[in-house]
Amino acid sequence: MSYEHILVESAETDGGLVTTITLNRPDRLNACPPDMAIEIRDVLAEPGDARCFLITGVGRAFCSGADLAARGERSVGGGRGAYDSLSMGYNPLMMQIAQCAVPIVTAVNGPAAGVGCSIALAADFAIAGKSAYFLQAFVNIGLVPDGGASWMLPRLIGKARATEMMMLGEKIPGEKAADWGLVYKCVEDDALMDEAKALAARLANGPTLALGQMRENIMKALELDYPAALHQEALGQRRAGDSKDAIEGGMAFLQKRKPEFKGE
Repeated sequence: MSYEHILVESAETDGGLVTTITLNRPDRLNACPPDMAIEIRDVLAEPGDARCFLITGVGRAFCSGADLAARGERSVGGGRGAYDSLSMGYNPLMMQIAQCAVPIVTAVNGPAAGVGCSIALAADFAIAGKSAYFLQAFVNIGLVPDGGASWMLPRLIGKARATEMMMLGEKIPGEKAADWGLVYKCVEDDALMDEAKALAARLANGPTLALGQMRENIMKALELDYPAALHQEALGQRRAGDSKDAIEGGMAFLQKRKPEFKGE
């Protein structure tokens, strides 16, 4: 299937299928109009045989944020237009990232600003190139962070650093982001895609159902109390334990060999 704003390509690895979503508006630094958000959401909602998603951007940017120009005059003092764009485009995408059945890796190859920052950081593993930076620039235009940033950032880096990002609106370079624990790691630009693809392939070679259950447990644990989190783990363990991959993992352990997970 072809899309207007993104490229989608699936490739077999040694372990399983990895689907790469590439934001494809280089003339706008991959600024994300609501229609692009909907396209990404639709791909993530139907993994098919994919056992990991990799998201990156064409050219010199990951994503420069929501495309204000796409809203025309509504981008200036257009609170209702912004609300509608979030409700119908960006927020459903962020929920789909959170609820995706398979792991997600982002390769941040340049600026990740606004909602682009949220998309990058919502992945299970965000890998940044050294030329990448993360920016919450809303304060500079009299707006507030969206795309889940006000929920996500304090949980990733604490209240003080989240407040710094949101209220000062300054760029956080890739290396600093890694030092803060904002991203998984920062690598040389020319190594970025190799690192991201290798990680995606490793995840695609894992026990897909168990990894998906881990994603769900982590998200819920951010809000649950301890007894409820224990119960959520028990439910997830029951579900994962019924999978073919769990049987294969147990047999491999007993036979002292590497397991061959099939994502089943």
